[in-house]
Amino acid sequence: MITYQIEKTVTVEEFRDVLVNSTLAERRPVNNHGTLSKMMEHGNLIVTARENGKLVGIARSLTDFEYCTYLSDLAVDENYQKLGIGKELIKQTKLKAPNAKLILLSAPKAVEYYPKIGMTKWDQCFVLDNVEDLK
Repeated sequence: MITYQIEKTVTVEEFRDVLVNSTLAERRPVNNHGTLSKMMEHGNLIVTARENGKLVGIARSLTDFEYCTYLSDLAVDENYQKLGIGKELIKQTKLKAPNAKLILLSAPKAVEYYPKIGMTKWDQCFVLDNVEDLK
């Protein structure tokens, strides 16, 4: 049985393991303990999915709980995908900040998933990696 909860502290090792066991590790610094540690420290809304204590899914967000929630990391262990865990993690995240717009940037492999569960695709997203790129 999968249990969902809000957690204040998920270890860096658990976080790394679920990233590696999902497809999200391709786009996350899984070999940089310091960065993963800061990601966990500053994520202020963390929803987990566990089976018998094992972390099998995580939704790590940054939110003001009223206007916007940026769901930065949504990862589900590949052995547990297609069971509705990702959708439930999104639902539990939204329920904790019901007035806030939930925003996420999709991993390339998941672009088709989000419209299927009722999310709206927007084309107005912009990314800046290096401050030197500003003109």
